[in-house]
Amino acid sequence: MTQADIPAAARLEAACFSTPWSEDAFRSAFAGGVTRFFAAEEAGQVVGYIGLQMIWDEGFVTNLAVCPGSRRQGIGRALLEAALESGREAGLATLSLEVRPSNLPALSLYRQKGFQEAGRRKNFYSKPPEDGLIMTYTYTDTKEASARADTNRP
Repeated sequence: MTQADIPAAARLEAACFSTPWSEDAFRSAFAGGVTRFFAAEEAGQVVGYIGLQMIWDEGFVTNLAVCPGSRRQGIGRALLEAALESGREAGLATLSLEVRPSNLPALSLYRQKGFQEAGRRKNFYSKPPEDGLIMTYTYTDTKEASARADTNRP
């Protein structure tokens, strides 16, 4: 994803989330230098994106969004796989995210990709209020990850 994709990503956010990121929030994340974004495009239009924040050897998925009309086509899976591979290459030990317990398709995808439930954040979401499940993926090549983790330090 490039900065030119920010307006499209912000529109996608508004279509997918009840408390979406603004264009300014995306610009700030880009400028911070610890977040990478990957976009999926169809016919030149952004139909999905994922944000991957990396500090030291820990990663965090900021958001994963797919246009409602483009869901169930493997776009979310491909974006998640891109983030997992980027984290592996960067030397992450873990990659975590929050997800609504009611988001069964997302939970299924995360579990299929090896994420495990690691906890719960009470009332993490609003509109409607709901806890957030903390899901964590643990990279198995931790020796290699530790050797590369220095490149992610802020």
